[in-house]
This record gives sequence, structure tokens and C-alpha cells, in this order.
Amino acid sequence: MIKTIKHWLIVLAAVSTLAIASQARAESYNMTVAGASPGGLWSLLGAGIDASVKKAYPGSTITYQTSGGGIANVGVLDRDQADMALIHDAEMLLAESGSAPFREPITSLSVLSYMYTWAPMQALMRNSFAEEYGIESFEDIAEVKPPIVVAINRRGNIASSVAEEMFKAIGVTADDIKSWGGELIYAASDEQMSLIQDRRADMILNSLFVRHSSIMQAGNSVELTLLPLAQSTIDTVNTNSGTIAFTIPAETYEWSPAEVNTVSLGAALAVRADMDEQTAYNLTKALFENYQTLAGVHPAMAALTPEVMASVEAVPYHKGALRYLTEAGLK
Repeated sequence: MIKTIKHWLIVLAAVSTLAIASQARAESYNMTVAGASPGGLWSLLGAGIDASVKKAYPGSTITYQTSGGGIANVGVLDRDQADMALIHDAEMLLAESGSAPFREPITSLSVLSYMYTWAPMQALMRNSFAEEYGIESFEDIAEVKPPIVVAINRRGNIASSVAEEMFKAIGVTADDIKSWGGELIYAASDEQMSLIQDRRADMILNSLFVRHSSIMQAGNSVELTLLPLAQSTIDTVNTNSGTIAFTIPAETYEWSPAEVNTVSLGAALAVRADMDEQTAYNLTKALFENYQTLAGVHPAMAALTPEVMASVEAVPYHKGALRYLTEAGLK
């Protein structure tokens, strides 16, 4: 009798183990991730997220969903029209506070991981203009009050909001620039480069990867310099915009060899805060344990590490993500 009981206990244990293993193997996810336009870095990140989740949970499919970008993706997630979304940290901070372009606070979002932190705001000025007016730093613009034509990104783009915040931090408004005989132009990234290359703008201020091809091309057409920000300006902008401090290394550009301190936008993978905790845990684990897959989607992603992925501060991690980060010793 005792032998029979032991036998059935062993059988039940074996069946239970197989069931658990079978359930783990059967776990898969069919989800969407909202990004931006097709063909850009975010679409490559979408493919990397899909590949990472597939590696951890075979049979999963994470479909990239085109969108108007990070600000639009706040609404997409808030309306539960996607499972995940790529959103800049500064955009989520604006949403959380209810600042423009948002009409009221949106507190339904949390994050699983940073995707990157290196899209710095680069204040690129024509060198001849900088020399004519003795401008060596971003703060000098407020002191000198030159008749400067500045191109920043289009209204509604987060880089435009951060650029305005940068000027605000040094006490400069669009009306001030106009009173000096200058102009603040809102233009898309490609148009900004054309403006400075054609000498119709004296400075462009935009969030771009270091040594972005458009910067290198512009630098071949007109001599440029890169203006640094004072630490006080960086601190103010970071507090108000959710950006992070960033240093562009010395010798990055041969025409501007010194080290330059500025602020940077980061992009995070966001979800709704009410996502099932275990699902958020599993997705986070899949991304972190396959971070090299994400880092391999484009050379611009090469610096990605678990430590970077775990460094979001502007908005909270999902409780499931935080549980994984704590277990992994990253929080």
C-alpha cells in the first residue's frame, strides 16, 4: 500500500513538472508596439523587440504599428489602442503633468525599459556667426543678443518643446529673438539642415544622434561649431523637461573638437500601468536577457546595456518590470 502511494506521488509530481514545463513552452504573446513612421530607427527597434520576445517565448509575434511618434503614442496607449509603445521620456513627463500639448494629466503609463538615452540636443551654429558675435556657449546668446536666425523642430515635436525650454532656461523668448532683429523658425529636421547650409539660418537646435549623417553633410558645406550648455542650464532643462545630461565626447566633430555638455532625449518602451503584472515581468525579462538583439538592430544602438535599460527616472517602471529589475540586481 505504501509503495503504491509513493508510486502515485512520483507519477503526480512528474505530471505536474511536465505540465509546468509545457505551460512555459506554450507561453507566447501576440501584441502590437506603436512606433513612428516606417523605415526609421523605431521600426528597427520594433523588429528587435519582436525578435527578443520570440527568443524568450517561441511563437510570439510583436507587430510594429506605425504612428505619428511619441506624443501620438501617449494617446494610443492611453486609449488602449496598442499593447506597447515607443515614447520619449520627456513626452511622458509632459503627459504626466498635463503640460502642452496635453490638455490634462495622463497617468495611465509606465515603462518596461529604456531603448536609448543618446539623442542629444545639439546647438549647431555657423562658425562665422559665432566668431562675429563672440559666442562660445549657449548662454552667450542671452548675453550678446545677436540678430540670430534659429531653426528648431516643428511645433508638436518634443525636440521643439525642449529647444524652447532651453531658451527659457537662459531667459530668452521668441519675442526677444525677434526684438534683436532675428527670427525663430519652426522646421523639420531636413529643412533645418538646408537652412543652415544655405546660410538662411545661423543656428539649428535639434535632437539628433551624434555624428548623424545630416550633421556630417552640413559640416561639409559650411563650417560649424557646437555650443556647450552650462551645468545650471542643463539642470534646469532636465528638471522641467525630463531630459538627461549628456556629454558629446571631444573630437566627435573635427570642426568642433572640444567636449560639449548638453541635454538628451531618451526613448523608452512604455505600457499601460494596468498591464498584467506577470506579463510585464515576462516581457521585461525577455528584453533584458536579449538586449544584444536590440543593440544589434542598428549601429546607433551599440551602446545599449541592461544598466542603460534600467535607468529611466522621469516616469515609473511598471510594477512587473520593477520586480524583474530588483531580482536582476538592477534596482
